[in-house]
Order: sequence, then structure tokens, then C-alpha cells
Amino acid sequence: MTQASRDDGVDAVATNEDPITGGLCIIQAKRTKNAVPAEAVRALAGVMHDKATAKGILVTTGWLGKTNKDFAYRTGRMELIDGRGLKSLLLEHLGIDALIGLPKVPPT
Repeated sequence: MTQASRDDGVDAVATNEDPITGGLCIIQAKRTKNAVPAEAVRALAGVMHDKATAKGILVTTGWLGKTNKDFAYRTGRMELIDGRGLKSLLLEHLGIDALIGLPKVPPT
């Protein structure tokens, strides 16, 4: 985990030791009941560039629109995990059946 201030929005830093696909990975978490704004995904891309990271991951309890998904795909180094994906990962890896409440059903 990173310090609470002056962290450029980075919530965690991880290192993948794989010599081919590995490197520094920054992780940003967004707790929201709505769609993540495009500015958040673009800001993560900027921090990735500034810190020369191999990968960036944005995790949210909300959802991500098509614009965000398309932008992340174009970077080639960004992974987006929405509320449904987070719920699935928690169940698969930790056995936690989390309830992630949203005020309305996100678009499919």
C-alpha cells in the first residue's frame, strides 16, 4: 500500500517477477456506486507512463463504461476490474461471497 498523500492516486504497488511479462504494477481502487469517470482511467494511464510501469490495474465496486474499456484496451498494459469482476475474484481466491451494492443495475 502507498502513503495517504502525494501518491498520484496509486493505492498499491506490486512487482511481477516474471522475466518476460513482469515488472512494476500500480493498482488504483475506486469505491463508487456508479460508473467510474473516464478521467480516472486516463489519470492511471498518465501515472503508468510517469512511473514507467509494466501494468496498471483499476479496481472498482462500480462499473466501467465502453469508453473506459476501449481506452484501456488501446494502452495494452491496463486491466480494469468492475464490481462484478471484483465479486468473482473475491469468491474464487478468498472464498468470500461479497455483496457489492449498486443503486441500479450496471449496463451489460
